[in-house]
Amino acid sequence: MTFGPDPCPLRGRPAGDVSEGQRGRTHGITLPKRVSGVASSAPIIEDMTDNGIFTFHLVEMPATTSVSFLRRPPQSGQVAGLRYAECLSLMRLGAPTISPDRLQLRRLAMFARWDDEAAVDEFLAGSGAPFAAGWHVRMTFLRRWSTLVALPDLPQQAAASDDDEPVVAVTLARMRLPEVPRFLSWGKPVERLVRDHPEATLALAAMRPPRSISTFSIWNSVRAMTDMVHGRGDGTEMADPARHAEAMAERRRRDFHHEFATYRFRPLSEHGYWDGRTGYVPRRSSL
Repeated sequence: MTFGPDPCPLRGRPAGDVSEGQRGRTHGITLPKRVSGVASSAPIIEDMTDNGIFTFHLVEMPATTSVSFLRRPPQSGQVAGLRYAECLSLMRLGAPTISPDRLQLRRLAMFARWDDEAAVDEFLAGSGAPFAAGWHVRMTFLRRWSTLVALPDLPQQAAASDDDEPVVAVTLARMRLPEVPRFLSWGKPVERLVRDHPEATLALAAMRPPRSISTFSIWNSVRAMTDMVHGRGDGTEMADPARHAEAMAERRRRDFHHEFATYRFRPLSEHGYWDGRTGYVPRRSSL
């Protein structure tokens, strides 16, 4: 769906079904700080508070409510501890171009940056109560490829990561509208690639008309994500694994976007339920 020198979306293949009575409750799963069972060859910096805490939220709500958030997301000057927020409507990966699944107004995503976790908690208990009924993951920033006007101060790399640790990827882009048909032509094969990837636990795309698009993905490991991005694979697990790499090459030839950036995060904790399930973030034993 979105092309860059790093991660892309992935399919929704969560674990841990729940009863009807549990759906919608806030339920936190905190991951150990050393999420990999393999010692890293590079130091991992755990104190990255200067970059804040990031969250990605998924929630169902009435279309009238979601449209109001699309028009005016939570504002940093009005929500304590909020540095940035962007709301988008979800899209189903691989859906036909002309389809209601390409703009799901009742299913909203929010990508946000905060001073700390206390600010997240305060928001969800107050003006952000509609988001408390859904699911979100809390994350620390690891690195970026390119940058956005909305997030100008993030360093290129804040910390190293283990190849075997779980990772979250977020892409954000502002489309060149004349390039949309060409973008869709190259993007749909990539959507199917990530949707069906065996190492993906959750993959979603989202948009805010007319120009903003995003992908959100959780992978079992950094290695699996980067192998997908660069088209590495023996061909037995996935048909045509080079689809993403080929689309990136086409983007370099003639860009689809006014601006585009890919961000990599370390998941800290998972809260709530999405599609009646939890446990999207893979767990690793801590040594």
